[in-house]
Amino acid sequence: MTGLGHCHPRLADVITRQALKLWHVSNAFGIPEQEALAERLCAATFADRVFFSNSGAEALETAIKTAHRYHFVNGNPQRYRLLTFQGDFHGRTLATVAAGGQPKYLEGFGPPAPGFDSVPFGDIAALEAACTDDTAAVPIEPIQGKSGVHALSPADLARIRALCDRKGLLLIFDEVQTGVGRTGHLFAYQASGTTPDILASAKGLGNGFPVAACLAIEGVAPGMTPGTHGSTFGGNPLAMTIASEVLDIILADGFLDQVRANSVLLRNGLEELAADYPAVIESVRGVGFLLGLKCALPHREVADAALGHGLLTILAGDNVLRVLPPINIERSDIDEGLRRLRMTAHTLSADNDVKAQGSSA
Repeated sequence: MTGLGHCHPRLADVITRQALKLWHVSNAFGIPEQEALAERLCAATFADRVFFSNSGAEALETAIKTAHRYHFVNGNPQRYRLLTFQGDFHGRTLATVAAGGQPKYLEGFGPPAPGFDSVPFGDIAALEAACTDDTAAVPIEPIQGKSGVHALSPADLARIRALCDRKGLLLIFDEVQTGVGRTGHLFAYQASGTTPDILASAKGLGNGFPVAACLAIEGVAPGMTPGTHGSTFGGNPLAMTIASEVLDIILADGFLDQVRANSVLLRNGLEELAADYPAVIESVRGVGFLLGLKCALPHREVADAALGHGLLTILAGDNVLRVLPPINIERSDIDEGLRRLRMTAHTLSADNDVKAQGSSA
């Protein structure tokens, strides 16, 4: 996810400069760029430890293994099951598709990997009822992206945190999509009042370059001793240099304030559009620049019409069209995007009026 847009000049510059140095070295050696980025992520978040890899699925795999090892080293190896919400998307490895539990991603790959249970999204009572003596952790998306931009409320997140504390479970936040400024904060948890034990980040961290990070508090990390986990390319100097520059940009004074202000402008414009064209757009969902349009028409039809007006969108579940602009988008581009969406809605409304007249005739 290129949260800062394509060919950002500062990122292009650091890639060029680092390319003339080291791209990759073995993790058997100390990598100063890796240590520096880990220190910055810890300073900016709840975390005390960071493990770097290449993708969101790998970051989630690291989170899952960390949860398993935590209970193993604490004398409870039977605690290995993970409890998730239906509709969550955690990646496309065999473990992470099993964690998500969505049939369309599991079909054709044999029996799902064992150790995962799921309950309806947002049903905290069902979550508690599903906890057993074998449950190790609760990995969740604070805002489901692929399933239709469904957000858990701060109150729900607080209840899940309290449940995990009562049951001795680890709370894992999958912030692969919500993180690195997408919701107007470095990570979405920072606006919720609830802090996880482990967090997975990727996508925006490298602005499209393969880099991911699994963040954890000190208390859950000791089980991950050298040799228990690894990554050939994770934490390489090139990826670390790029991610560090991304953090420089996003954590600069005023940047996230501007993201929040501009996202409100976009949200307000989309709300007005939905009010003006209810036969096309039913409602607007989401937080920051992770927004979804619940469509009254088939979302594929709306997406195709938007593309005809030069606007790229992405489909999600529940007949939702996701709107995910770069988080550094200019206000003039927000206005232009809204103008094109309005043209899209107007075209679709006119076409449906014609169809309605034809059918009545």
